Amino acid sequence: MARADKQAAVAEIAEAFSESAGAVLTEYRGLTVKELQNLRRSLGENASYAVVKNTLAKLAANEAGITGFDDLLTGPTAIAFIKGDVVEAAKGLRDFAKANPTLVIKGGVLDGNLLDAKEIGKLADLESREVLLGKMAGAMLASLSQAVYLLNAPLAQAARLAGALQAKATEDPSILAGGAGTPAAVEETPAAEEAAPAEEVEAPAADATEAEATDEAAESTEA
Repeated sequence: MARADKQAAVAEIAEAFSESAGAVLTEYRGLTVKELQNLRRSLGENASYAVVKNTLAKLAANEAGITGFDDLLTGPTAIAFIKGDVVEAAKGLRDFAKANPTLVIKGGVLDGNLLDAKEIGKLADLESREVLLGKMAGAMLASLSQAVYLLNAPLAQAARLAGALQAKATEDPSILAGGAGTPAAVEETPAAEEAAPAEEVEAPAADATEAEATDEAAESTEA
């Protein structure tokens, strides 16, 4: 490979490392061209799968600031560069490796941190971004429904109170005028019965006056 071509290849791989959220190194020995095509499709739209030369991949990793790949870059190597959901791509690699044992996952890098094959497997066991977002959305909707219920409860109580007040006002319009409603009827006491005690009190005074007048007349006669 000419020097210029080599530099261009290293720059291209280094750029792929830098622009990717994660990368998984694999050994593809024994896979056919058709199987490689199926593998690329299983990774999803936001991931690419490229066969690389180990020497160029080492240079590109160092240029991108990634170290520790030297032990992984042995044998036929292909790298899955993941720009989207890392979990989705890891699942695709794991499932494909189960169906095609000739694909060997050697390790990778996620956000600058090196991962071994077991850690890639654990990453594949996680729920995808879409599932997590769906659960989060469901939890938010449940919380929102509870909040709406709590906000509407006092309004419903107020509506029931207003309905009861309206029904009462229909029966007794004086409520709407600020009164407490029509008071209960009170039986009237006859005026004669009310005046009776006064007459009984004044009667002795009249009798005393008549007695005094009689005594005065008797005294005059005797004189």
